[in-house]
Amino acid sequence: MSFANPDDASLRTLLDRVRTIAVVGLSPQPARPSYRVAQAMQRQGYRIVPVRPLVDEVLGEKAYARLADIPFAVDLVDVFRAAEHVPAIVEQCLALHLPAIWIQEGIVADAAAQQAQAGGMTVVMDRCLLKETVRLKTA
Repeated sequence: MSFANPDDASLRTLLDRVRTIAVVGLSPQPARPSYRVAQAMQRQGYRIVPVRPLVDEVLGEKAYARLADIPFAVDLVDVFRAAEHVPAIVEQCLALHLPAIWIQEGIVADAAAQQAQAGGMTVVMDRCLLKETVRLKTA
């Protein structure tokens, strides 16, 4: 069985219900893609929660070292880490019963994506959250 991303209707449903996005690997550097995507999503009204050790805050939001450290509900985990880190992130998401994970454009981890789906998560992989949000809102 190979991984397949949700269709556009499912993506719209996901984005409509998401309010809080934990961004794993969110860089404090404005030139980095993770910062630019998270900033744009924040400007669209989403709450951004940085998940990055050794950083106190990004985009005016308190940063957490791990997903398990976030003391409130998260609707979506947006991953800006290399593919080899995705399986461990999926394990954390499943242990925390998080509903959805978005693995950013250029990052492919088929086995981890299938594991997340099998665990009941909505999974999007190798797509940019910002690009897809803009595309679906203008389509």
